[in-house]
Amino acid sequence: MESGGGGYTPPGVDDFKWDSMWPGVLPDWFNKPFAQAVIGALLVIILWWIASRNLKVKPSKGQFAAEYIYEFVRNGIARDILHSDFRKFLPYLLGLFSFLLVNNWFGEFFLFMYPTFSNVGYAYGLAILSWLIYVGAGFKKWGFGGFLKKALIPEGVPGYLLPIVIPLEFLATFITRPITLALRLFANMFAGHLVVMVFVVGGGFLITYANNTFFNVAGGVSLAFSLVIMLLELFIGALQAYIFTVLTAQYVSTSIAEAH
Repeated sequence: MESGGGGYTPPGVDDFKWDSMWPGVLPDWFNKPFAQAVIGALLVIILWWIASRNLKVKPSKGQFAAEYIYEFVRNGIARDILHSDFRKFLPYLLGLFSFLLVNNWFGEFFLFMYPTFSNVGYAYGLAILSWLIYVGAGFKKWGFGGFLKKALIPEGVPGYLLPIVIPLEFLATFITRPITLALRLFANMFAGHLVVMVFVVGGGFLITYANNTFFNVAGGVSLAFSLVIMLLELFIGALQAYIFTVLTAQYVSTSIAEAH
């Protein structure tokens, strides 16, 4: 079905409209994915605000976790990829990674049980934001014509190949990058969520199947296995947050680097 945020979601996931609880108060697009995106953004802001207050030489467990994530993004992504320019983009990359991680992990917590980016509209929205960042960085550094020349005309390409190369480079830089960035995130979150649903719903049906011990045992095994899949999804959610952030940094790097 089509959700208010755009894209396909499993039946029953986005059927819940909060406006039905308060008719005329909330708009129809205020659905579960939108609410989770807002909650996720607020959580990221609040958690980093708390983590940055009253920093101590001997860190608490919370400060240690926050510093670990900060250093992971700063040293493992921003500085390694962007080098001397990393400080300009570190706040966005850190916020991006944190926001992705929180929203991906919503799918494994019982109050939510739905990863926000398994709705493709939200994945596209975040990919477009990253697209604006790396294209804007290129235009700011090189100017409009300079960035287009850098992005569309690779160094050393013979002139007779330019009619073929320029359209391909345009597609790669301005169209396929945000599309693949979004679809990679969406596909992994959607597939993982669907697998968990299959094991939970199927296990719940089998375990309550009357007068059939084999089905009941199979249902119990299915429910137990769903917990294993949920743990795996925690890892996949973190991995996808990392990949999305790394690719964003790579795209920014190609936009502002001296060589194409």
